[in-house]
Amino acid sequence: MKLYNSVGPNPRMVRMFAAEKGLSLPMVEVDLLGGENRQSPYTGAVNVAGQTPALQLEGGQVISEITVICEYLEEKHPAPALIGATPEARAETRMWTRRIDLNICEPMANGFRASEGRRLFESRMKLVGAEGAAELKAIARDRILWLDGLMAGRQFVCGDRFSLADILLFAFLDFGASVGQPIPAEAAWVNAWFERVKARPSAAA
Repeated sequence: MKLYNSVGPNPRMVRMFAAEKGLSLPMVEVDLLGGENRQSPYTGAVNVAGQTPALQLEGGQVISEITVICEYLEEKHPAPALIGATPEARAETRMWTRRIDLNICEPMANGFRASEGRRLFESRMKLVGAEGAAELKAIARDRILWLDGLMAGRQFVCGDRFSLADILLFAFLDFGASVGQPIPAEAAWVNAWFERVKARPSAAA
């Protein structure tokens, strides 16, 4: 296997997931800032959607989409279980991963693309205007506070289990803090949780 890697929270999530599994994936660096991911040969031979990361399997097949890549790695290397060792645990992880992705990661990323990242992304995709960007950031902030209110008494998103949901949330909150979308100070649980995850060796991946 080899991972087509780049800057950004999406590849980092996969790197963290692999690190938690104890996997060392050979990497091919893709120049995202230079637009290499939107050009041939990447769009023809690797990922027609022009996104990173992408994982090339032993047989040559390439899969993309971060949760799909992590699901594949979990199936190939089930221990330690980061999605879940039982159907119930897997359902819980997938539920929270979906909630975090839709409610926090998507508005946060799209708010960035349409504001600080506009010069990079405006030639690559349709973006909302400045007012829409501010509203998306506000939605992400509101949803972080919403999540904070649901997490009291938990060590991680899925209780005592460190999971894919934590990795996704950490990668995007750390990214958000670097582009003007910090964790709200009043989100006490999220801030304490963030420091716990940041202390894990995988956070350096």
